[in-house]
Amino acid sequence: MDRVEPAEAGEGRRVRRHDPERRTRILDAALDVLVTDGAAGMTHRKVAARADVPLGSVTYHFSSLSELQAQAFARYVEQRTAEFEGLFTDVETREDLVEVLVELVQGGPSRRRSAVLGFELHLAALRNPALRALTQSWTRDSRAVLARFTGPEIAGRLDALLEGLIMHALLTTEPEPREVTREAIVQALGPVIGWGT
Repeated sequence: MDRVEPAEAGEGRRVRRHDPERRTRILDAALDVLVTDGAAGMTHRKVAARADVPLGSVTYHFSSLSELQAQAFARYVEQRTAEFEGLFTDVETREDLVEVLVELVQGGPSRRRSAVLGFELHLAALRNPALRALTQSWTRDSRAVLARFTGPEIAGRLDALLEGLIMHALLTTEPEPREVTREAIVQALGPVIGWGT
């Protein structure tokens, strides 16, 4: 039996059949709003407008704004974790690894949306223990990917460096030269055992 959503105020008795993709569209729209307006500026109305759905549809699928934010962030982390792992598919040498990491920092507009969402999540997690658990899980997964190439100790150091470099890249008005980023990453890697220079 199809699930139906309540009619919006002023729409009389009209009902809408359940759209199985609507919930996903709302979550994706919420991520767009988080990028443009941040967690503090997010509202049900903005998300509904971005998703092109009635306001009642958003509140039907998500009982509160905090639930919507939490599920949107969880969707982002799931997507980002898969993307991050995919970046290292063809890494066979130390130089391959360095190139992937430099591009992660220097990727420009193509990586900006993801970086903004990551920092919005970390900021929101400062006051929300459930989101803090999500960030910790994400950090563990990211470091596990790096550790396959560097070992756990260097992976932790490298992960922290990357977050700092990405934040600086987002905030700076004068982009850092690629070679400066490369040198910082090479220094953090140190002489990784098993690979050449």
